[in-house]
This record gives sequence, C-alpha cells and structure tokens, in this order.
Amino acid sequence: MKISVIIPVYNEEKYLEACLESLINQSVPADEIIVVNNNSKDRTAQIAKKYPVKIIDEKKQGMISARNRGFNSATFEIIARTDADTVLPRNWIKKIKKGFLDKNLIALSGPAEFYDLPELIQNSHWQSKPTWVKLIKSYNRIVKKMTKHDCMYGPNYSIRRSAWEKVKKEVCLNDKQVHEDLDLAIHLAPFGKIKFDNTLIVNTSVRRWKRPDAYFEYLFRGLKSIQKHRENVVKQKGKMLVKKIVPKSFQDSIEFKVGDFRRKLSINRSKINHPSQKFD
Repeated sequence: MKISVIIPVYNEEKYLEACLESLINQSVPADEIIVVNNNSKDRTAQIAKKYPVKIIDEKKQGMISARNRGFNSATFEIIARTDADTVLPRNWIKKIKKGFLDKNLIALSGPAEFYDLPELIQNSHWQSKPTWVKLIKSYNRIVKKMTKHDCMYGPNYSIRRSAWEKVKKEVCLNDKQVHEDLDLAIHLAPFGKIKFDNTLIVNTSVRRWKRPDAYFEYLFRGLKSIQKHRENVVKQKGKMLVKKIVPKSFQDSIEFKVGDFRRKLSINRSKINHPSQKFD
C-alpha cells in the first residue's frame, strides 16, 4: 500500500517548512508528496523546492480547485490531504496505512489540536488541548446525526484513489457554498465506509478562527453543504437499495430491454427521417 500526500498552498511561506519537515520525518515515509501551488506570491514555491516533493501549479484560485488538481495528479492508491499550516505526528502515515487495511474503508479522518492559541485563551481553561479536540469530535457527531455517516476534517483526511475516481466529476466546485471536506464526504458515503478516528490527531493553526465572523461563516457553509446534498443523499441511497434488493439478473434484463427498445426507436426514427430511395 502506497500513499500520496497532497498539500494545497497559497502564500504559506510562514508555515510550509514546518509541515514538510513533519512529513519528511515520518516513521513510515510517504511515497509521494505533492505541493499544489495556487498562485502564491510569496516564497512558498522556493521553500517547497528545498524538499523532495513534486510541485505543480493550479491557476484557478480556490482550495477545491487546488485540491482536485492534487488528487488528480496523485500516483498511488491512497490519497492523503493536509494543510500547509499543519504539523503531523511522526506516526501519521503509519496510522493511515494501518486504517486502510480495512478493505471496506474508503475514507479516514481525525481531529486536530491548535498549536498557536491566542494568549487570552492560553490563560484560561480553554488552553487544555483535549478541549479543542472534543470540539472537533462534537462537530463530527452533529454532522453524523444529520448525514448518517462520519465527516472528514480538512487538514487531516485520506481517501482511496478508486473512490475519488467515482466522485471527482460530481464534487462541488464553489468554495463559498460548501466545505470541501464535508462535501467530499457526502459524495463518498454511498460507496463505502468513512471513519473518523479520534486517535488520529494532528496539530494545526488556529489562524482561521481568530476572526469572530469565521464561526458564523463556517456554520453557514456547513449547513449549506448538507442542505445542498439532501436530495443527492436520498437519490444515492435509493440506487444502492435497488441494487441490494433487486436480483442482478433482473437488473441486467431490464437494462437489456431498455437498451434494445432505444436501438429500435433510433432505427425507426432514422427510417422516417431518411426514407429509402427508389430507382426506376
């Protein structure tokens, strides 16, 4: 089992080096590391060049576009994703490989601790790292009640490449409308098991949460993601249910009859539109 790690980046000169150092020093190394440069204007690309990684460019701005470019460029059967401001524990790759020994698993994720909490928070009971991990775990439980499956957390998830091939043309492309991790989980769920492993913990930056409006925006996009896919979830589950209940021989028979009917209809239309010429 081999793993490709994807890191979308945009102006990450302050954080990228620590992320790459943590990846290079894994107890079980990644088989491929791809840094997707999304129009960075700082030293991000130069920093990435110091490491044994593949650097590719994505001109269309946005996390989803950069992620998709990375996933489509991945070589190996497991695709892991993290953020440039995330520092990974030394056994991260090892735990991912162990998780995917479960043949039914198509996606694996876990929570995070924040390494750069504001001083005000550091001096309160919120400083406790387990407190923040519990918040992310709680988020997963809430989403699971609404979607009936585990969710995935952006800086810390991995999926089977075979599963990505099934959904890559269906995932949403608008960063402002959906959370990329939740949207991807919703699309993947009909095809196999998604697991949120509470022991698979990474360290990431709290920078996105320093603005008060970020909490409302995050909640809005989360609800938007679920609402957008409510009909899709029902439709996919219906298709899966039919496949489970209706014998395959009957499904094949119906598909053959429909196909045969369409071919005959096409031939009849052709005769009407192009009648045979008669010669004297």
